[in-house]
Amino acid sequence: MSQTAESVKSAGPLMTMPMMSGGWPLLGHLPGFLKDPVSLLTRGWNAEGDLFRFKIGFGKFALFTGPEAHDFYFRAEQDELSAKACYQFTVPIFGKGVAYDVAPEVMTEQLGFLFPALREASMRRYAKIMYQEACLYADSLGNEGQVDLPSVLNELTVRIASHSLIGKEVRHEASSEFAAAYHELQNGINTLGFFLPHLPTKAHRSRDRARREITRIFSRIMEKRRREGSEEQDFMQTLMEARYKDGRALTDDEVSGLLVTVLFAGQHTSAVLGTWTILELMRNTGYVARVREEIQKLYCDTGCVDLASLKQQNILEYAIREGERLHPPLILLIRKVIKPLAYNGYEIPVGTLAMVSPAVSHRLEHVFSDPERFNPDRYAPPAREDKQHHYTLIGFGGGKHRCMGKAFAILQLKVILAVFFDRFDFSFDSSFPLPNYRSWVTGPVEPCRINYKRRSESSILKTELA
Repeated sequence: MSQTAESVKSAGPLMTMPMMSGGWPLLGHLPGFLKDPVSLLTRGWNAEGDLFRFKIGFGKFALFTGPEAHDFYFRAEQDELSAKACYQFTVPIFGKGVAYDVAPEVMTEQLGFLFPALREASMRRYAKIMYQEACLYADSLGNEGQVDLPSVLNELTVRIASHSLIGKEVRHEASSEFAAAYHELQNGINTLGFFLPHLPTKAHRSRDRARREITRIFSRIMEKRRREGSEEQDFMQTLMEARYKDGRALTDDEVSGLLVTVLFAGQHTSAVLGTWTILELMRNTGYVARVREEIQKLYCDTGCVDLASLKQQNILEYAIREGERLHPPLILLIRKVIKPLAYNGYEIPVGTLAMVSPAVSHRLEHVFSDPERFNPDRYAPPAREDKQHHYTLIGFGGGKHRCMGKAFAILQLKVILAVFFDRFDFSFDSSFPLPNYRSWVTGPVEPCRINYKRRSESSILKTELA
């Protein structure tokens, strides 16, 4: 249970959180944070334990580390630890009147509109679309060559998301114009934008133009659907038909904003997680052989994936979970303390920016055995290291703000990786890439080029067209 302001007052004298050493005058820990936030925060954990404070300029931060600390963090009420107060930088991207621009209870109602589109029947349809898109992309690559892996995964996941979630018209009728606008919108997520989201920089001006263009594209499609009386099975249609508790329908701008919110919540992080997982598998060829054996076993008769067979691909799913552990796309999750809190005898003052770091917590030696090693078998019975606690693996967040699209994201990556490793062998020209901490979603430093060559063996998975 979270502790309210009243319980803090009655808990007796509280200690001040330990401060991480090494801060600079005025700048605090900013230089080290900009260079390598994970190493900096890991040093704090090693020195101070599961709760400590640090400074970035005049900002006061606290890091909660480890499953027990995560439990306190994710169970806190929204009027105690507020995500909305920290994520105002998303408002120019998602739009006014949706997500973090509305009261938490309204945001909960808005996201609730999307649950029908994540049911079993919908997931079966999405699996088919994912497979079609992955096969078509793989076929387009030819027999051998070199690609920038993050670009490949970004393009493919945008195609899948626009086709299955947003609407087939976006994928087939407005693909190029939507992709260009979405790319500009992605560039609006940056460290400067977190602190000063309305600063009139070139990137922010492009972001705002892109947001208007995406609304125009979506509104055009919605108007056509209304005019022709068509009813599609996708998120756009679900939101067009949704009603608030007071009976009001969503405006086109609200529909557009929620579609962008959903896309950002899953697409970019999925692309980055897929990139890291492929990179790890490339240097663990023994595990790739096991992935291919699983594909052979499951698909030797049909040659095509479906939702039921994807659920049986445990070996591949363990690899994706291990990619999430070693390389969580979001290395920091942030909330602002709205009411005074206490944890393990320490006071957490109002105004503190409270964080958890999947990148730090996922490599704790007392939680994961040999934590620096890529070992997907840690998720298989009897080890099941991720089941020690509710919040052992937090790459998709936790509590009220846990990613509702996790199942979609994992399903998508299982399809993409199955097709890619069935069709191709991959190799590096250079060393394993470093993380790019300048990006809000932490992928590898780009360009991250890899070589691919179509396998001489006949592929098990066959291209299936719509």
